Amino acid sequence: MSERGGFGRGERGRGRGRGDRGRGRGRGRGRGRGDRDENVWTPVTKLGRLVKEGKIGSIEEIFLFSIPVKEAEIIDYFLKDKLQDEVMKIMPVQKQSSAGQRTRFKAFVAVGDASGHIGLGVKCSSEVATAIRGAILSAKLNVAPVRRGFWGRKSGMPHTVPTKVTGKCGSVRVRLIPAPRGTGLVSSPAGKRLLSMAGIQDCYTSTRGHTRTMGNFIKALFYALRNTYGYLEPDLWKENALTATPFQEHTDFLAKKQIK
Repeated sequence: MSERGGFGRGERGRGRGRGDRGRGRGRGRGRGRGDRDENVWTPVTKLGRLVKEGKIGSIEEIFLFSIPVKEAEIIDYFLKDKLQDEVMKIMPVQKQSSAGQRTRFKAFVAVGDASGHIGLGVKCSSEVATAIRGAILSAKLNVAPVRRGFWGRKSGMPHTVPTKVTGKCGSVRVRLIPAPRGTGLVSSPAGKRLLSMAGIQDCYTSTRGHTRTMGNFIKALFYALRNTYGYLEPDLWKENALTATPFQEHTDFLAKKQIK
């Protein structure tokens, strides 16, 4: 029986056969993956290639040309050290199936740098940790710029929303109203967290609808913050020369075949 090696019933045969197989497989895998680093980002979009090569200087260039961001690593590249994430709510959701009820978990996560950038992500999964990871990824892809302004005298750094803005989700309407310096954030605890992550220090809020539905409330607040750049103030009336988009500017670089 010992001649059969790994298929023998004896301890010596079984041990030697499986041991050799295990070591051989391990050595092969080790050699194959030794040169690669799993943490190295390999971009798969044109925007990602430009960002990794340093062709785009800041995230504002991406927002200026309304280029959709399809890779979370692009946001990490620009806001890695400043970006903070916070779980706003985790709620169970159920689906009735033939075998009974299937329970999954829905996570709402907000990311922001407290300096004019905010993102909100929602993800549903069978495990809480997986839902949170997916929501963080979704929030990074949804990062939007927040315009800040002044109440009254324009001195110092911007501290509040520039105008009255409104966001709506479901039955919930959230209205953000500029406030004098020193007022603070007049909102619910969840609203205060979201506003502070966006970099707003003073603001009044007014809500309508069923605000107990936390998911709709924070979505409406996020939409209101995102709408701050949708209002054309007199400060933005001056003419700006249109420049070429990053894709047009770096056409020659993008035309080269990417070496993997």
